[in-house]
Amino acid sequence: MNPSDKETSRRSVVKSLFTSITAAGAAVLGVTHARPAEAAGIRTIPDDQEAAAKRPPLFSGSVTHNGLVYVAGKGEHGPGDITAHTVSVLNQIEAELKKAGSSMDKVLKVNVYLHDIKDYDAMNEAYRGRFGNSPPVRTTIACYGGIPGSSLVEIDAIAAV
Repeated sequence: MNPSDKETSRRSVVKSLFTSITAAGAAVLGVTHARPAEAAGIRTIPDDQEAAAKRPPLFSGSVTHNGLVYVAGKGEHGPGDITAHTVSVLNQIEAELKKAGSSMDKVLKVNVYLHDIKDYDAMNEAYRGRFGNSPPVRTTIACYGGIPGSSLVEIDAIAAV
């Protein structure tokens, strides 16, 4: 056996040993290969517009995973003031939660995005009481440059199923 064959053989043994150690370590730590979303317990809930679309959607209306439902930001793109927009958005979120098998009283976290911070008090009046006696934690911000689609408010949510 010439010296280069010995070196190749050593490299093969070291490479094989390293692969075995890595696989064993992954098994001990519980690391597995990536699984498709369905196998991982992730369920996408399509909305009516997605079903009619000819192109793949940009995002899902909501997704459930491990007992939680994540609702995408909802906005109102028609006429009306902040009160009308907030009521419409909360109605959309409620409908999305019902499709996922959840409800407004199971909401854990809400993010509210306002077109103008001056609408904060009026938005709060329309928002108050929609989540029952134990409202979710919430973050509210005013978006520099506004909200896409001319909505005065956009809200997303995370809820228990």
